Amino acid sequence: MKALVVVTGRGLGGDAVIGLNIIKSLEAKGVQCEIALDSTAPGILFEKNGYTWHKISVPQAGGHAASKLTTLKAGLRTIKASFQCRGLIKKIKADVVVGVIGGGAVVGCLAAKFARTPAVGILSTPLDTKVCTKLNKSIVFPESHMFRENTIPSNVIKSYFPVQSTILKGDKDKAIFKIKEHCKREIEKNPKALDFDENKKTILFSSGSTIFEKMARAVSDYSKLTDKYNIVLVGLPLEDEYYNWFNPENMIYLSYIDWIKDLYEIVDLAVLTDDGMMLSEAMMCHLPTIALLRVKYGRYHNMKEVFQDAVFEADNENLAETIEEVILKLDSVKSKTAVYGDKIAKSEDLIAETIINEAK
Repeated sequence: MKALVVVTGRGLGGDAVIGLNIIKSLEAKGVQCEIALDSTAPGILFEKNGYTWHKISVPQAGGHAASKLTTLKAGLRTIKASFQCRGLIKKIKADVVVGVIGGGAVVGCLAAKFARTPAVGILSTPLDTKVCTKLNKSIVFPESHMFRENTIPSNVIKSYFPVQSTILKGDKDKAIFKIKEHCKREIEKNPKALDFDENKKTILFSSGSTIFEKMARAVSDYSKLTDKYNIVLVGLPLEDEYYNWFNPENMIYLSYIDWIKDLYEIVDLAVLTDDGMMLSEAMMCHLPTIALLRVKYGRYHNMKEVFQDAVFEADNENLAETIEEVILKLDSVKSKTAVYGDKIAKSEDLIAETIINEAK
């Protein structure tokens, strides 16, 4: 059995991780997978994992931040892109198409319809949910409005994000070694730069592979208020000016790293966005989380309701207060994250089996 997995985005961040995890779970069940990305996507995550990909057009409307104008422009490009993808489906003789989030889901599902090939849409945004649930079998993630609805169409399945079980195999000693080596280099440049203190609790700040302005300001402001914790930031800034906000005397800025599973082993609390793979990974690792609200283009997903008593909400103005509240009840919060972690652990199999059954 062969699956064509059409992934939106640059092949670097959360959408790519979702696609990669689905591919690995399908391959574990004997399914051959081929990947399609937009022709402009660097595909760094797939390249690092030894995958090549087909270059096609995968237009994006902007996800949750899509406007009527961007949706219209993307829609016009999507029809042409879908016929291009249809040709690829026929060329590689795919048995099933998997469209992953946003433009990848819409292009993949439309192309499969044109090619008369089974397909499964992996959905998260308002637009992909609206379109793909009318075309084929669909799986909706927590950000989709359907995830919270009691009654949904018969062709739709609810699922948490597919998180690889390898996320639980982090190495604490490796993380401490790497972070201390980083700090050592920073101290050589600036003797006042912080060193990692194993006796302090550690707070991780991240908005994924990209650091958005609100997250950058939050960690910058908070790091000036206290030295009680190791404050660690990961990701690459959306704008170069943010680099000036990351003072090594107040925080430990690790930039983009490929050892996040090791880092999770030394983190006590995470400040993340209220969406995406990192939040699900945190739940898998039983890591209490504060969702910093409206970081990405002002959108809001209400993950506090999805992960009740395990995810908390804050804005920049009340972040410090919220951190102290959660720190005081870390143990009880961890017990809640364990419940959701067990549910998330089953998602990989659910998604893979849904795709295989649809192909059959």
